[in-house]
Amino acid sequence: MNQSSDFYNLGIAPNILEILHRLNFKIPTPIQEKSIPLAIEGKDMIGIAQTGTGKTLAFAVPMIQAALRGNKGLIVLPTRELALQVNEVFRKVGSSLGVRTAVLIGGESINRQVQALRGSPQIIIGTPGRIIDHLEQKTVSLGAVAVLVLDEADHMLDMGFAPQLKRILQALPRNRQTLLFSATMPQDIFDIAKTYMKLPVRIEVAPSGTPAAKVTQELFFLEKQDKPRLLQKILGEYRGSILIFARTKHGARKITQGIRTLGHIVAEIHSNKSLNQRREALDGFRNGKYRILVATDIAARGIDVKGIELVLNYDLPQHPENYVHRIGRTGRIGGIGHAISFATPDQKNDVRSIERLIRATLPLSALPQMPPARMPLNAPKKPAIIAPKPAVPAGHRRHYRRF
Repeated sequence: MNQSSDFYNLGIAPNILEILHRLNFKIPTPIQEKSIPLAIEGKDMIGIAQTGTGKTLAFAVPMIQAALRGNKGLIVLPTRELALQVNEVFRKVGSSLGVRTAVLIGGESINRQVQALRGSPQIIIGTPGRIIDHLEQKTVSLGAVAVLVLDEADHMLDMGFAPQLKRILQALPRNRQTLLFSATMPQDIFDIAKTYMKLPVRIEVAPSGTPAAKVTQELFFLEKQDKPRLLQKILGEYRGSILIFARTKHGARKITQGIRTLGHIVAEIHSNKSLNQRREALDGFRNGKYRILVATDIAARGIDVKGIELVLNYDLPQHPENYVHRIGRTGRIGGIGHAISFATPDQKNDVRSIERLIRATLPLSALPQMPPARMPLNAPKKPAIIAPKPAVPAGHRRHYRRF
């Protein structure tokens, strides 16, 4: 066993330590250092840390160690992308130790998931809706779950998953360990902790709502019709990978089309895309096939791509908490990054809500000289020209062929 790893004194089993060392995990992040020992001891815990600080490994290591002792685990999280990302961490660390997982998410064949469940996985990873589908079809039983993880719990509540979460929690044994991780801590999370957790230890490595430390921020106030021109200028100035957030899937589609007309290689992720399309877009963004990715908040927490140079909020998020998660896609694990936000003059209250949450004033930049519009993102639709129907002469009858 290699004792040079700083993970050494956290209570991690030697065989897992060897894998972490081989994967080049040398120095634990603050959330990992504080939460792994408590989770291994079996305590209930609430972990609050900025997005991009290594929360997944903070619960993956204790869950894999528990699985090797015969304890089953369940991870509930809000999006398909996040489920696949978490599963990849478990695969890297646990597969060589014989730890099997099953991923239960929408957009994939339920029969394939049933086959995975028949393989007796030690850890189930899933989104609330699909987990309930399996509960209703009696293809999964949660009666033997010893460790429950609620990942990005505040986002699940924002997305309206509270009733499904309650149902899942009721299907679990009362005598279990519960770990809850998030970057923000609204009152709803305290209510879950009070009702479903046993004397949870609270670990907070940054105040709730704190953005990543090395992400610089910038704000532009401008009219809606000027957004395409400023975006065009910014895309010409940044050469690295760029993640752009839109508020709606319709908006994401229009932005993508406009960027494509400028000759940039771009992909989009939103709920109208199939799971395979979303995977292809994310993989392409990760490996450099697409320099620009346009997304709705479905990707605010489900994208773990290193080296994103710029996050651009083309539209401000509907919920202030999502601002923190969006800009946390850059500056991952202590790296540097930049975030730019567009706001219209009538969104001053939305900006103040974000500033209250992050306890800082967003630096306001003056509008630069912008190029002539080439992105027809806000062009009004031309009215359709409808040709008048030809008149039917009196005494004539139309004849229709039956099909």
